[in-house]
Amino acid sequence: MPPLILDIKPQKGLNSLLFGTGTRDAESCFGKPEETETLGDTPEERSLIWHFWEKGFSLFFDVKQGIKFTCVEIDHPETLLWGKKIFSFSEPELKALFILQGYKEIDMEDHDWGERRISFDDALMDFYFEKGRMISINYGITLEEEKILILPN
Repeated sequence: MPPLILDIKPQKGLNSLLFGTGTRDAESCFGKPEETETLGDTPEERSLIWHFWEKGFSLFFDVKQGIKFTCVEIDHPETLLWGKKIFSFSEPELKALFILQGYKEIDMEDHDWGERRISFDDALMDFYFEKGRMISINYGITLEEEKILILPN
């Protein structure tokens, strides 16, 4: 069996799994997870997480939205973004790549535990570095709340 290649599609999904789809689609794309867990104290905050430890990623499903795929966390070193092996990028190379792709909202934060977060807010993507080396990526979408249609009388 060939090794799994993870292909990040910003604001769209991971490989052929699109944001907004459900667990059935996730299982069709990646098989059964090695572990599942539920996080969140209230139903409004609850997420179902499918961990694929051996494959190097976790999928997050928003329970309030009907268990819809909304976020991914990846630490697989062979992951692609726009055709490039993204985990080999330095911080300056990452910033240059995003600017080249038209993303300009860059935010950075150094955490007390030693990680540095570089976020591209307009792409809804966070990259984590430790000692100058990329160690993980989180990205996703926000699903719109149901809109109430008010028609004039």
